[in-house]
Amino acid sequence: MTDAHAIAGVPMRWVGPVRISGNVTTTETQVPLATYESPLWPSVGRGAKVSMLAERGIVATLVDERMTRSVLVEATDAQTALMAARNIEARDEELRELVRGCSRFARLIGVRHEINANLLFIRFEFSTGDASGHNMATLASDVLLKHLLETVPGISYGSISGNYCTDKKATAVNGILGRGKNVVTELLVPREVVTDVLHTTAARIVGLNIRKNLLGTLLAGGIRSANAHFANMLLGFYLATGQDAANIIEGSQGVTMAEDRDGDLYFACTLPNLIVGTVGNGKGLGFVETNLTRLGCREDREPGDNARRLAVIAAATVLCGELSLLAAQTNPGELMRAHIQLERDNTTAKVGA
Repeated sequence: MTDAHAIAGVPMRWVGPVRISGNVTTTETQVPLATYESPLWPSVGRGAKVSMLAERGIVATLVDERMTRSVLVEATDAQTALMAARNIEARDEELRELVRGCSRFARLIGVRHEINANLLFIRFEFSTGDASGHNMATLASDVLLKHLLETVPGISYGSISGNYCTDKKATAVNGILGRGKNVVTELLVPREVVTDVLHTTAARIVGLNIRKNLLGTLLAGGIRSANAHFANMLLGFYLATGQDAANIIEGSQGVTMAEDRDGDLYFACTLPNLIVGTVGNGKGLGFVETNLTRLGCREDREPGDNARRLAVIAAATVLCGELSLLAAQTNPGELMRAHIQLERDNTTAKVGA
């Protein structure tokens, strides 16, 4: 008999601690990762160890934040669509007031548009407090769309979502305009730490990043993305903290940078579409509440501050795993040896249990 309310169990471990500083928080914290890929735990753990050996740890800078929903309207022709777009742009404060009236936390912070033939795609951008904001943005967009259809001549309903948002798809528009939290993480690793902990050199990591992440992704046709495996860390972190896991599709778009600074390694990961929240669907589960509390994301703060803290911790976790993997891949055979050994040890432990 099927239990409609059963919970799927995914193995989870805490790794770290990770040292983080920047414009959102200064902290040292362990991070939870729920994954079936057991080698991810020690890999992220190695990156976390490196962060503890760097003076400022991982410097996480929150650059921007916005949740988006694009609506679609049909006009009689392209000229009418353009006139409608200009009409909407001129009513900025009126639209902001409508949003304030339908939500305690949603705020309209931008409106963009795209015209194709007689179709007008309107991309609304919102701040959404501590929520990731999917439903909040859709609710506000529904109110705005109804108002526009009643007050802007020459347009009719197309869809509440026109795919110019863009939700759970890898697109150029999200990489350019951002969706969710835009976070840049940076780490300056001393030469001796690169050698002793990562067992490589800055020059080798830089070379691999250029050839693999930048050139390899270019040849593969990647969309606004050049990284080794952002999705691995994001999925583990999302499942452990009650996020909508499908958002790793746009979330894993991002760029890894590496520079050799006289033997020291400058390493950075930019994530323009990091969609996380500390309230909303998925957050009422016991293990999620426990994890968010342990991460310091259940404190009494200004609206949005807990979600910002969660975002920079997630981004720092991504850097830890990205750095460790690239370091391993500079050494022939290291990656596969680690996978075989760790997965064998994990299987043995289960059998022994």
